[in-house]
Amino acid sequence: MDLDREIRRAALQNASEHGGQTRSGAVMGRVLGARPDLRGRVPEISAMIEGIVSQVNSMSPQEQNDEIAESFPEILAPKHREERKGLPELQGAVHGQVVTRFPPEPNGYPHIGHAKAAIINSEYARMYGGKFILRMDDTNPEAERMEYHAAIKVGLEWLGITPDVIKSTSDDMDVFYEKGGKLIDADLAYVCTCKRDDITKNRRQRVACKCSSTRKPEKNAENWEKMHGRFRPGEAVVRFRGDMKADNAVMRDPVLFRVIHAKHYTLGNRYAVWPSYDFAVAIEDSIDGVTHAFRSKEFELRAELNRSILESLNMRVPYQGFFSRLEFEGMPTSKRIIRPLIEEGKVSWYDDPRLPTLEGLKGRGIRPEAVRKFVMSLGLTKSNTHAPFDALEAFNRKVVDPQSIRLFMAGRPRALSVSGVGTDSVEMPNHPTAAAEMGSRSIPVDGNFYIPGDDAASLVPGATVRLIGLGNVLITEGGGGGGSHSLAGDLVEEGGGTDVPKIQWVPQKDAHMLKIIIPGLLFDGDEFNSDSLEEMDACVEPHYLKIKDGSEIQFVRFGYCQKNSQKQAVFTHK
Repeated sequence: MDLDREIRRAALQNASEHGGQTRSGAVMGRVLGARPDLRGRVPEISAMIEGIVSQVNSMSPQEQNDEIAESFPEILAPKHREERKGLPELQGAVHGQVVTRFPPEPNGYPHIGHAKAAIINSEYARMYGGKFILRMDDTNPEAERMEYHAAIKVGLEWLGITPDVIKSTSDDMDVFYEKGGKLIDADLAYVCTCKRDDITKNRRQRVACKCSSTRKPEKNAENWEKMHGRFRPGEAVVRFRGDMKADNAVMRDPVLFRVIHAKHYTLGNRYAVWPSYDFAVAIEDSIDGVTHAFRSKEFELRAELNRSILESLNMRVPYQGFFSRLEFEGMPTSKRIIRPLIEEGKVSWYDDPRLPTLEGLKGRGIRPEAVRKFVMSLGLTKSNTHAPFDALEAFNRKVVDPQSIRLFMAGRPRALSVSGVGTDSVEMPNHPTAAAEMGSRSIPVDGNFYIPGDDAASLVPGATVRLIGLGNVLITEGGGGGGSHSLAGDLVEEGGGTDVPKIQWVPQKDAHMLKIIIPGLLFDGDEFNSDSLEEMDACVEPHYLKIKDGSEIQFVRFGYCQKNSQKQAVFTHK
């Protein structure tokens, strides 16, 4: 996101939260909070912020809301998001007869963008009592693998989506050949033997090649047969007779079939000629009975081709709808970006918690219910959706909070010895508002504790601190700095006012050591963030060992974490 747009986003968000008026200081705080790299450029960006704040404040609240809905839908206030009930009504929909589909290509692991497409299409089928098809778009054997095919199915299961029909595009190869042959026989398509660079140049210059203007249908039919055995990859393609003069470049005689000599992950070497995505998706949607075909908006210009192919074959044309892609700021979904990071060891695998893959989100503690609610809150807009990750976190927090046990945790722990502790145990509720359902736990104490290193650094002799659930402690020895030396103190009478710092603690005797993984944004702008994954040594209460792997925990005054194992938890969000 460029800086002007980032500032405008922050200004509009602040205005929406404060009655239509924003302040330069508040916007500066938001921008620097999201972009700490800009702290050295405060004088430079101050003038930019003041100008944008002035513009936003001159707008009416309705104008502000309209711009937010169009350009920044992800920052709509949560109450506005939750007021949205379902998706817009479908054009021409008949209850019980709606058929939708999700056609992912099994050439990579599913990510948040796939989740959006699958949720929208499955939700429409559910809304209208219709049918939802999962169709693997597997007609490029050079890029597709069973590993990805399986990962897509696992991802949908995690999202709670159950297709009514599961199939592969390659199931209908003979149908594609039949339809391709009909187009050639009717002179609505032709075999082109031009070099790829020449085809690209001609399309750019809107010039038809000799293959189009001189070859008769009989010769094209003959070459069509040769493509199935005698032509090598790159020597011939089938092209649709569109319009080489069209302003829509998609319609300039696009490729319908190409020769590929690669082993398909389920069909082996049975076929050598494979349909293009444009041809396959048009035929499949028609023969599968799809009534409403939704795709991300980068395919919008291809709608004309889709319709032209089906009309040329006298086949049914479904309704076509489009929505924006969904990505998170600083978290790329592109395989072109992610694969090199894995190969270079900068990212462990596709389940890395810094990635927006479904496996990455799952490992980070994001719940599928939160993903669904987040996607539904965005609606069916075609405005670019490049959301901050905290937009999803807000929904996840509401899902996990009622289920998350509260535990004490000391990050980068420091020792504290307290004299005068007059009890051998403390009873603590497992949840502040659901104690009846979640119960409580007893924490043994003997006067020797670990406290968070960040809290210890601010303690000096004479300071008073409150150990949550235990009492106030007057520091008598040690403290200050970041050293490893111990602190000591005395339990004292309650008092000291409401400004006494409250800190959590873990009994030394039963403390359990673990590492907390703290994922950040992989990219700061276009630059890879080499500090995007932090490991923090911590100690926790022994009750941690009784909690099932995969459970969500709220470490007090730190944030929500998911337990990955007895020795590791991953930070989810505040």
